[in-house]
Amino acid sequence: MNEKTEKLVKKIGILKEKLNAVILVHNYQNPEIQDIADFTGDSLGLSKKAASTRADVIVFCGVDFMAETAKILSPSKTVLNPAPDAGCPMADMITAQELMEFKKEYGPATVVSYVNTTAEVKAESDVCCTSSNAVKIVNSLEDDRVIFTPDRNLALYVHSKSNKEIIAWDGFCPVHDSIDVEKVKETMKKYPGAPLMAHPECRPEVLKLACYVVSTSGMFDVPLEDNSKEFVVGTEQGMIYPLSKKFPDRKFMPAADGIICPNMKKTTLEKILLCMENLTGQIELPPDIIKKASLSLEKMLDLS
Repeated sequence: MNEKTEKLVKKIGILKEKLNAVILVHNYQNPEIQDIADFTGDSLGLSKKAASTRADVIVFCGVDFMAETAKILSPSKTVLNPAPDAGCPMADMITAQELMEFKKEYGPATVVSYVNTTAEVKAESDVCCTSSNAVKIVNSLEDDRVIFTPDRNLALYVHSKSNKEIIAWDGFCPVHDSIDVEKVKETMKKYPGAPLMAHPECRPEVLKLACYVVSTSGMFDVPLEDNSKEFVVGTEQGMIYPLSKKFPDRKFMPAADGIICPNMKKTTLEKILLCMENLTGQIELPPDIIKKASLSLEKMLDLS
């Protein structure tokens, strides 16, 4: 850590105490951001932390829908997004109006929305899910007909694990969807015997190659049960850092080059300090949206 970074980290630490703040960081963030986190994790883990924390201020280092989720679950707290321009292209692939029209066309059905959606879409959904609990959530529903938004790849994976009729919205994560199966095969040839861990947002042909189809949090469990010394990681390359940190005696390789979410890399230490100094990047949501969206998130937490 250089002198400049040390100064930034120290200032952030002082402000954190002053504001009674907690810093939540997604696994895809840059290493220096993960290193100052109170909690790192995936969408479900961080959603739970956001709901349980006693802090007055939540600094959410991720993308906009994640900070919105924290605000929905903790409406009385100040939630800050250090990089307000860090959006999620998949979340932007469906609007509340489009979902309402989709429900009219394909209903009646239970609407399950991935947490990678806007607060307005969550408000029009019956229950949310994450990549780690999507199968469990869908299979726990009484309804045999499910509208699943917005990720078609996750919907296909859930369908392979369920007898439910699943009507999928045609959205996708540009990062995971772009992982080319031939490039993954090339990587696996370079590391024979190294199991592939793939995120369920990947295309079905990539998942077919995987020994483990798991969320980012699930990837931390794999080396605990698999004694392999090398692993191929089929998700955003930011995951290599926390995996290597937790398992220093193992080697983790990205499934292909360039599996990078540019939005996840927009958060910097400078931006975190600035937002804490000035309380900028505050998440504001209409009370009616918070009330409706909280129902779908709370149902997810109850079922997961």
